[in-house]
Amino acid sequence: MRLALAQIDTVVGDIEGNAAKVRAWTERAKSQGADLVVFPEQTLPGYPARDLLELPEFVDRNEAVLKELAQPAPWNEGVAIVVGFAQRHAGAGAGLYNAAAFIAEGKLVGVAHKALLPNYDVFDEVRYFDPGPSASTFTWKGKRIGVSVCEDIWNDKRFWTKSRYSRDPIEELRAQKADVVVNLSASPFSQGKPHLRDQMLGASAVHHDVPVIYVNLVGGNDSLVFDGHSSVYGRDGKVLMRLPGFEESMQLVDLDSPPATPAEPHVPDEAQLLEALVLGTRDYAAKTGFKRAVIGLSGGVDSALVAVVAARAFGGENVTTLAMPSRYTAQMSNDDAAVLAKNLGTVHRTVPIEPIVKSMEGQLAELFAGRPRDVTEENIQARARGNVLMAYSNKFNALLLTTGNKSELSVGYCTLYGDMCGGLAVIGDLLKTAVYSVCAHVNRDREVIPARILTRPPSAELRDNQKDEDSLPPYSELDQVLDAYVVEHSSREALIARGFDAALVNRVVNMVLRAEYKRRQAAPVLRVSARAFGEGWRFPIAQRWR
Repeated sequence: MRLALAQIDTVVGDIEGNAAKVRAWTERAKSQGADLVVFPEQTLPGYPARDLLELPEFVDRNEAVLKELAQPAPWNEGVAIVVGFAQRHAGAGAGLYNAAAFIAEGKLVGVAHKALLPNYDVFDEVRYFDPGPSASTFTWKGKRIGVSVCEDIWNDKRFWTKSRYSRDPIEELRAQKADVVVNLSASPFSQGKPHLRDQMLGASAVHHDVPVIYVNLVGGNDSLVFDGHSSVYGRDGKVLMRLPGFEESMQLVDLDSPPATPAEPHVPDEAQLLEALVLGTRDYAAKTGFKRAVIGLSGGVDSALVAVVAARAFGGENVTTLAMPSRYTAQMSNDDAAVLAKNLGTVHRTVPIEPIVKSMEGQLAELFAGRPRDVTEENIQARARGNVLMAYSNKFNALLLTTGNKSELSVGYCTLYGDMCGGLAVIGDLLKTAVYSVCAHVNRDREVIPARILTRPPSAELRDNQKDEDSLPPYSELDQVLDAYVVEHSSREALIARGFDAALVNRVVNMVLRAEYKRRQAAPVLRVSARAFGEGWRFPIAQRWR
């Protein structure tokens, strides 16, 4: 039997559009000789649909469109498909299953239900779905096909030292004599996760002595980026076939004669991070109706990387980069910004903010009389830039991309209504040190980002001779603590026990806690780490824990 892995990019809420893709990709697979076509999790409603699933009319339409797919037609003659959808049930609970329909030649053969519902980090499926009562297998073209959905394959007790669930749905499928296990997934990308999936799914294939077909969603939906990397795993655990990451793709595998040569290894992390940021930005814009972007280009490393991402996501001609110098802006910053803009082909403009800042300071002079200059005046500059950028965004319907990184967002080294203005925080989940690593990857073949941007000490340039390290620990130290505290959930005590300086740990943790109110008002952050600010980070602002 020839099985097609249809790695498609769905749009949340575009039920008819997603169904049209199912038809088109099935026709394409059929023309190549496919017997069965497998699509990602929640194919029709899109993932994650979140509170759209609370709307009766939304669920009704998703079920009605499924019924339309389950009608004999030329496009599905002789072929079966597995399609994700939301299915109502009459039992207790939320009243919905995260389901996968098995449709053969336009007839609904049966429905498999997701058994394990993730309720951690960015996942909130218990809010919307109920666990499926039993595993489901379907017979087609002489093969018994076990159908599972995403998390169902993430609980192999022999792979994980601590399992989250008592059930292992893959064991249940094997007990039903499944010849192959297919898994419909919507597994978000994070750094290192594609490699982890290979290890886990390969181990599952070995432990259960069954080939595993993994079909993952690709594309960006709000903060989440889905990397695809759909794969086929042999009984020996080897990756026999892997679809490209970060793009729609389809490949066929013959279950009776699978590839003999293992798939190539994954590309380096920096390459994956860059691809994830580009895809997330491109899809966020396309799915919210933006065709242009605007960025404040300072001559620093953060805005440089965001500009690179934007140029790749929109095309340089659709990106406007604004240099907004003040009295503290070094000429090299203006020069480097101009060179970068030329390299990227963006529309580059200069809007000096000194007149705006002087006007604002003049209006406040009497009110501030007798008080020394401090961070207030620095923030006036940042907010002047924010106003210029938002004005451009409004006038030209251009998506404003913020340029702050995760290190700054963690400790509050950012200005509300200033550099935090924008519709999408492109690198808000990249620590400063990771920003430099990805920039080095960008420059691996030729100098796209001027070398001076990557070698000069980082500065906000809001006062004379300012350096980031005037206010922050060195990024090489700060980022280690942030990664351990924010991503790994390590406590102060654990960090100190690991050898981190106690004063450094206490300083950093206190800054993280104090900055929570800023993060609540930040633009959506593209998630590329195991724990990003946003949906997966839920700490109270008003609290007295330590």
